[in-house]
Amino acid sequence: MSRISAVFSQPGRKALIPYITVGYPSLEATLKVVPLLADGGGDIVELGIPFSDPLADGTTIQKASFQALQNGVTLQHCFEVAGQLSQKVKTPLVFMTYFNPVLSYGLDKFGRDCAKAGVSGLIIPDLPPEEGDEIEAMTRKQGLDLIYLLAPTSTEARIRLVAERSRGFIYLVSVTGVTGARDRLPQNLAAFVARVRKIARQPLCVGFGISTPEQAKEVARIADGVIVGSRIIQLMEAMDDFTSVGVFMEGLRNAF
Repeated sequence: MSRISAVFSQPGRKALIPYITVGYPSLEATLKVVPLLADGGGDIVELGIPFSDPLADGTTIQKASFQALQNGVTLQHCFEVAGQLSQKVKTPLVFMTYFNPVLSYGLDKFGRDCAKAGVSGLIIPDLPPEEGDEIEAMTRKQGLDLIYLLAPTSTEARIRLVAERSRGFIYLVSVTGVTGARDRLPQNLAAFVARVRKIARQPLCVGFGISTPEQAKEVARIADGVIVGSRIIQLMEAMDDFTSVGVFMEGLRNAF
């Protein structure tokens, strides 16, 4: 059983998965915030690798990624930060990246450095499972879970394909669009989760648009995990030594 799969083996516990961008607003901030996320009840922490063209991300995460790149954050920095964090927290770490940086770095080298840094899994939004054979082989070799995404528009054939190939969990995108805090959850979310549940045996985690404890509670009723990113990044902009991030995490955790 992988470290990510072990998170979902705890009876009655729904996973809370916070996201931050590595290097935003600084590398030092990343090293400080991740332990706060873990202590606040995070079960898995998603580390976004800054990229110049983050197609799946909304304005908040695009801004964070751009600022991290302006700060000079590289893939090597991301591996170094993950390595330090894996010594500080027991919470599994997952890299969220796009395929271009992985390809440019070299698939085998990327996988080896992930494993060396203590990373447990990868989320690559622009990697379709039809083109995932090579990276799937690499992740299996390195003991990494490759987590695929599904959207509300996914066909039954795509759901079956992802159910065959995703490891750790399946990332359900709550809306057709990009990441970002939203006022309300889509009305068809429960039906979407149920549709995937009929086919997939992996845990189902919902992300994109969850920004309040009330929304997190609603998602936790129908899914196995709740992913929150943009709202956390917004709170990191407050000049309060990240106190508001810790309070927000505790609020999310206590909501379900």
